Amino acid sequence: MIDFLIKSTISLTLLLGLYHLFLEKEKMHTFNRFYLLFSLLFSFALPFITIEIAVESISKPLLLPNPILTKNETVAIIKQEDVNYIPILLWSLYAAVTIFFIVRFGKNIYALLSKVRKNRTVSFFYSTLVLVREKSLPHTFLQYIFINGDDYNNRNIQEELYTHELTHVRQRHSYDILFIEIIKTVFWFNPLLLLYKKAIQLNHEFLADEKVVESYNNVPFYQSLLLQKASWNNNFYLASNLNFSVTKKRLIMMTKKTSKNIAIAKKLALLPLLTGIIYFTCVKTVAQEKVMQNTAKKEALNEKDKREASYYAGTRFIIYKYGIQTKKGVEGKDIIFNKVYEELTAEDKERLKVWLFLVPKGYVKNSPTQKELDGFKNVKNYAIWVDGVNVRNSELNKFKPSDIAYFSGSVILKNARTKKHPQPFQYSFYTHDYFDKNEMGKDPEKYAGDKMEVFEKIIKKKANPEIKLVPYKANKSKKENEKTEYVNANGQTL
Repeated sequence: MIDFLIKSTISLTLLLGLYHLFLEKEKMHTFNRFYLLFSLLFSFALPFITIEIAVESISKPLLLPNPILTKNETVAIIKQEDVNYIPILLWSLYAAVTIFFIVRFGKNIYALLSKVRKNRTVSFFYSTLVLVREKSLPHTFLQYIFINGDDYNNRNIQEELYTHELTHVRQRHSYDILFIEIIKTVFWFNPLLLLYKKAIQLNHEFLADEKVVESYNNVPFYQSLLLQKASWNNNFYLASNLNFSVTKKRLIMMTKKTSKNIAIAKKLALLPLLTGIIYFTCVKTVAQEKVMQNTAKKEALNEKDKREASYYAGTRFIIYKYGIQTKKGVEGKDIIFNKVYEELTAEDKERLKVWLFLVPKGYVKNSPTQKELDGFKNVKNYAIWVDGVNVRNSELNKFKPSDIAYFSGSVILKNARTKKHPQPFQYSFYTHDYFDKNEMGKDPEKYAGDKMEVFEKIIKKKANPEIKLVPYKANKSKKENEKTEYVNANGQTL
C-alpha cells in the first residue's frame, strides 16, 4: 500500500507540475482536458505496471537463507504477542471518513436530481432547462441546465450564457467532475486531487469560453458580462459554474493564440517525462530485483542439493508394500524399491521427496520470553524435559529465560498420551552448557543409520499364531481398481 501511494503521488505531482508549467497557458484546451484525465488514470495504474528486462550479469547475487529443519521433534511454538492497535485505529478512521464522503457525494447527487423532479423543465436543444425558484446563475449537471425561472420567462438571460452552459452539456464535462469526485472519495487524504479538480474545472471553463468567443466574436462584451456575474457567490459542488474562477487567466485566454508548432513541440515534450516515470518506477527496480531473486533461489537450491547428497551418501532407501507391526518394531514385507542414494534418478528423488526433504540442520539458539516460560509451568497442559531429563514443571522456576539456549515442543495426540504424561503438549528445554557440549548448533554430517525404510501400509499382527498372510483379491471389478488386502486363513480381512 505504501509503495502504491508513493509511486502514484510522485506521478501525480510531476504530471500536474508539467501541466501548470507548459500546457495550461496554451490554447489547446481539448488536449489539456484529456491530459488531466490521463494523468489521473496513469498515476493510479502505474504501481501495477511491471516491465521485466533480462539482465545477463549481476555483480553479486543475494543469498537466501536456508530453512532450519529440526532433527527428531516437531516444533510448535506459539508466541503470544501484544496486539498493535494503531493500524486498527488508523484503518477505522480511514473507513469512517471515507463513509462520510461517500454519503456526502450521494446526498449532493440526490439534491441535484431532486431539483429536476420538483421544478418545471423545458427541452432546449440537446439539454433540459430546469427552472428553479431561487435566484442563481446558470449551472450545469449532466444534461440539465439550472436557471432562474423568472429570468427565463422575462428573457433576462443572454444568449452567450446559454451557449456557455450548452457547451458543458454537449462536451459532457459533468462526467469529468464525477470521475475526480469518486477518486477523491477514496483518496480523500491526498491534497493533490483538490488541485486536479480545480485544474479540470478551469479547463472546462476555457472550453466553454472558447465556444462562446467563436460563436459571437465579441470578446469585450463577453468579458464584461463575466465580470458583472462574478460578484454572484454561487457554490455548486458537482455542477459546472459560469463564474468559476473568473480570474485574469480566463480573460487573457480569450484573446490568446497558440501556434501549431508550439502546441506540437509541447505535446512531444511529454514523452520524455512519461518515459522517465515508467523507467524509474517500473523497469529498473523491478527488473533488477527479479533477476537477483531468481539467481538467489538457484544458489539456494544448489546448496540444498549438495547438503542432501553429503547427508545421505551411502544410505539405502527401501520401500515395502506393507509392514507388520510387532512388539520389536515393524517388519517389512514385499520390497518394491531398494536403492542406494547415489543410484537414485530424478524420478526416484521425486518419489522420495517427502523423506529427502528432511535434511536436518543445527539448531539456532532461541530463548523463551518470561511470559512463555511462566506458561510452560502449567502441569495440565505441558510435559517438561530439561537437558533430556523428564522433570516436574516446577523445575522451570530455577531458570531465567536467558538460561535457556533452545526450546522446542510438539503436540501429543490423544491415542499417544500415557498415564504418566497425559498432557496435550511436550516441551524440551536445553541449557547453554548442554547445547554447546552436545554441539546442537552444528549441522549433522551424516544420516544416523545405513538405511531408511518406508512402508506403504502398516498391519498390526494379531496374537493368534494360526494367522497366515496371503494375498486376496477383495474385488475383481475394474471400477474398484482390484484392491489388494491381506486376510487370515479363515478369510477374515485384517
